[in-house]
Amino acid sequence: MKIIDVTRPLANDMLVYPGDQPPSFRQEERGPYRVSNLRMSTHTGTHIDAPAHYLKNGDTIDTIPLNNLIGRCRVLDVRGAGSTITSDQLRGRIAGTTRLLLKTSFSGTDRFTKDYPCLSVDAAQLVTRSRIQCIGIDSPSIESFHCDGAVHHELLGHGCIIIELLDLSCVTEGDYDMVALPLRLKGLDGSPARVVLSAPEE
Repeated sequence: MKIIDVTRPLANDMLVYPGDQPPSFRQEERGPYRVSNLRMSTHTGTHIDAPAHYLKNGDTIDTIPLNNLIGRCRVLDVRGAGSTITSDQLRGRIAGTTRLLLKTSFSGTDRFTKDYPCLSVDAAQLVTRSRIQCIGIDSPSIESFHCDGAVHHELLGHGCIIIELLDLSCVTEGDYDMVALPLRLKGLDGSPARVVLSAPEE
């Protein structure tokens, strides 16, 4: 099997959403061994949003169903959609999948811009009507910078877990096996995650 790591590396100088804690790492030499101290937001780098990110009584990151994050997924190339991915770009392309990753024009970008590609409310509604359990995107957020939370509420309120800031630059459209695992942070709203795809060797 070919393993494709679609996780952005965590680094001091990496892209962060405005207002989030930039990651900081400090290594300490302690005689025969070394340890590192980490400081970052739960939404740093490639990360998973739990329902509790927007829903007061929603599942926290340690209680979300892992079945949503492990299994077959479909990568859709929507780079031609521009800054807003509408239902028209998804309709007819998501049948038969329960996990969906969106490759946008943000792929390979390492600097924050406010016009990053995002999902429209009608696209989010199509996703939930299609009973998709997990949706991921390679931009900083599934929702626009000037948002009211409607997209997050639609997705998370229907049990669709969100993965943001993936690295899909080297992934072609198609179906893969996915494993996306957050840290088991008790009672929290999200977590950095390691996300990998696998496909048969050509």
